Amino acid sequence: MINIPKVIDLVVKNDMCIGCGLCIYKCPSQALEVQINDYGFLIPEQISSCDSDGECITVCPFNPFPKEEVKTENEIAEIYFDKATKYQEKVGRYVNIYAGYANEFRLNSSSGGIATYIFTELIERGIVDHVFSVKQSTKPGFYYEYSISNNRKELSEAAKTRYFPVTLATVMPEIHKLKGKVAIVGVACFIKAIRLAQHTEPLLKDKIPFLVGIICGGVKSSFFTEYLASKVNIPIENIKKPQFRIKDLNSTAGDYSFGCSSTDDNSKKLIRMGSLGDMWGTGLFKANACDFCDDVTTELADISLGDAWLEPFNKEGKGTNVIVTRSFLADKILQEGITSGKLRIETLPLDKFIFSQQGSFNHRQTGLSVRIKKTEKQNILVPPKRFGNLKTNISFKLVQKQRIKVRRESLQKWKYHPNALSFDKEMAKDLKLLKRVTRISHYHRAIIKRIKKIFN
Repeated sequence: MINIPKVIDLVVKNDMCIGCGLCIYKCPSQALEVQINDYGFLIPEQISSCDSDGECITVCPFNPFPKEEVKTENEIAEIYFDKATKYQEKVGRYVNIYAGYANEFRLNSSSGGIATYIFTELIERGIVDHVFSVKQSTKPGFYYEYSISNNRKELSEAAKTRYFPVTLATVMPEIHKLKGKVAIVGVACFIKAIRLAQHTEPLLKDKIPFLVGIICGGVKSSFFTEYLASKVNIPIENIKKPQFRIKDLNSTAGDYSFGCSSTDDNSKKLIRMGSLGDMWGTGLFKANACDFCDDVTTELADISLGDAWLEPFNKEGKGTNVIVTRSFLADKILQEGITSGKLRIETLPLDKFIFSQQGSFNHRQTGLSVRIKKTEKQNILVPPKRFGNLKTNISFKLVQKQRIKVRRESLQKWKYHPNALSFDKEMAKDLKLLKRVTRISHYHRAIIKRIKKIFN
């Protein structure tokens, strides 16, 4: 094979690929195909000779050498949301911020059902004809994948969050074969890849008039699903229909369960996620690329949706969304939903919204400089970042370095010991140390705040 695609040479080899699949769509030689690697992540692999001069890299969200006009999320947002007059450096450009839910879709969704409501409105108003969203897969070894929805029923099948690796490569190559327009849902890096594709191919701006962004805590390996299934004694080969956000309507928003059926006897087993400890702040089974994403709020989507992890919303097990509108069309759909009574949402102050995602801001923006310095010492290429120079104290640096180790070790240990019991024993020491240095960092931060308060 000749002329290795730049996306493989500059991104995949540096473990910076997130598996979005836009390079597969962009490659004119059709030399790339998505495969699952040894650590449970989807990545492109070269399957034939390539005579392109690196077109695939132009749509990669982790391209280390982007063009100046699309260098970071800030420049891209200026292109697509120049009329959104409000701006906050952590949040990006926006029109309004809300918290609430959709009456019809709330109970069948992971959070407040706003994503399903938006997509239903887009289709029924004739704004789009199709939606690219994640639904159950029929492919062996894949529980979920991006597929095409065209009506209310099909949209309801894609309502819940799936913490499983997926790729837009399953749908993007079909986009020009579809009659009409398309809306797409995705996490920040996937949305960025679509915006980059629209920038290189202007026809896509008309073809894809609306993007829904999911505020993301990190893309998980397929190992995460295997681990959770193992915790309820279902072998990897017997996993069927894993569900990651099963609500308890009589409890709090954070008190949800993982559920899984077994192909062996069709039995369904549940486990409370709270009983497993912190599966997100520790970085377990997370993609390395996620540690180099500083877009916490999915800044390039028309509307960004997350969980309302703040009082009083987190007290309700039915679920509530935090919502950031960035286009006037998105805001108009919400406002009309309020007027019609289909939505129960209220304006949310900026500081409360930031507080609802504070843990992610701390890790992905404040802690980014620690990870960048570490990779630079290893001569690993990192894309341009907006928060790569923030100063941090020693205790916070220790937390970040231990998280790097836990993330890496979790993938290595599960690869060779895919059993929850042995995995927990193997990881216990590192997780205990992470918990200890995190506690010290919190204590250190509290002291600094107290001192500042005294002298101010």
